[in-house]
Amino acid sequence: MSDWQKSTWRTRERVQMPDYTDADALRAVEQRLSRFPPLVFAGEARRLKSHLAAVSRGEAFLLQGGDCAESFAEFSADTIRDTFKVMLQMAMVLTYGAKVPTVKVGRMAGQFAKPRSAATETANGVELPSYRGDIINGFDFTEDSRVPDPNRMLEAYTQAAATLNLLRAFSTGGFADVHRVHAWTLGFTDADEAGKYRDIANRIQDTLDFITAAGITADRNAELSTVEFYTSHEALLLEYEEALTRVDSTSGQTIAGSGHLVWIGDRTRQPDGAHVEFCRGISNPIGLKCGPSITSDDLKRLMERLNPANEAGRLTLIARFGAGKVGDHLPRLIRAVEEEGARVVWSCDPMHGNTIKSATGYKTRPFDSVLREVQEFFAVHRAEGTIPGGVHFEMTGKDVTECTGGLHALRDEDLSDRYHTACDPRLNASQALELAFLVADELREVHGTKVAAAI
Repeated sequence: MSDWQKSTWRTRERVQMPDYTDADALRAVEQRLSRFPPLVFAGEARRLKSHLAAVSRGEAFLLQGGDCAESFAEFSADTIRDTFKVMLQMAMVLTYGAKVPTVKVGRMAGQFAKPRSAATETANGVELPSYRGDIINGFDFTEDSRVPDPNRMLEAYTQAAATLNLLRAFSTGGFADVHRVHAWTLGFTDADEAGKYRDIANRIQDTLDFITAAGITADRNAELSTVEFYTSHEALLLEYEEALTRVDSTSGQTIAGSGHLVWIGDRTRQPDGAHVEFCRGISNPIGLKCGPSITSDDLKRLMERLNPANEAGRLTLIARFGAGKVGDHLPRLIRAVEEEGARVVWSCDPMHGNTIKSATGYKTRPFDSVLREVQEFFAVHRAEGTIPGGVHFEMTGKDVTECTGGLHALRDEDLSDRYHTACDPRLNASQALELAFLVADELREVHGTKVAAAI
């Protein structure tokens, strides 16, 4: 790594990034950010990497979820709390079903930038630059709003810092105490899913009552009263990422201080491109989105660049193909990984390959397609004898109507009721919890098979 510095990405081809018109304003923002405290710390990133190493061995399961794109306008304590609640519920269902720890990673406190399929969009005969997330430009369809503004990075930092502050308080301040397992239910969760969750919660409460009677309390065991919760986002806007990158005084390693885990998108994974160049030098856990166009040779080259030491927990491969296509692509990528002896986490993103336009004009994701891709992901890993390590969902704790289907059987005509996303459609709380139960069923089969094989 002697040839790498946090700025060497600037010598490589850059894609999906804005061209700022005011170079002086950009430079001033970067200088301010470089003096700000990092949002996360090296020890936290190392701890997450150790948890992901356990995931790669099948000793834990990764749950990654949160907003498609965080919004300045929608930012509130209630929004953060409700998404955190759903993540806790989902993690409890997965842990109860799989009997292994669930590593909880939010798409939060940094998921402000989005790659787009086209540089411009047209409405009513007017063509303007595409909206690329609040950290870059505005959502309003006006010429002024769509101009990239570097000062938005400062607002993104402030919102991320406030989000992290609240998440840390929730994680360690009593809100996540397992004795409150009943209190995490949201009022609008589907009655069937809420009932199934209450049943699990009652069983957990019976166990807690027993161990409390045996003298094991939250006062004596902090693991009962706290959770570890990590943050993640796509490392898309590299000026922001570089400005928050620091050298860890303990290890001497370089850490991206913007989030615990950052990932490279399917549109920015060029092996010699700017995003891979930046990520190869930071010591954080790295995610890599793998879509249908990635070849086995591409993957081998990217693994060599991003994880040359083959460190367990360093690299998470996030498969995103679309329902009906997993069997066409995932087996060859698994075999490429096995040929290299690479230690990776395999995670399933069933959202991005299943986006369609509804008859009413809204972008949506059919719940049945999301579920089918998850089932295909598990089926391929069973066939290949490899470990399905995690899931990656775009979801919210808000009662939105953005994805069709689920137990509520949302229809195309229902999408306009509460369609609030700034970019792509998200699962609502009921759909996310329903999916957690279905994933738990898959995990029972995985871990039941492992137990049977051991016997």
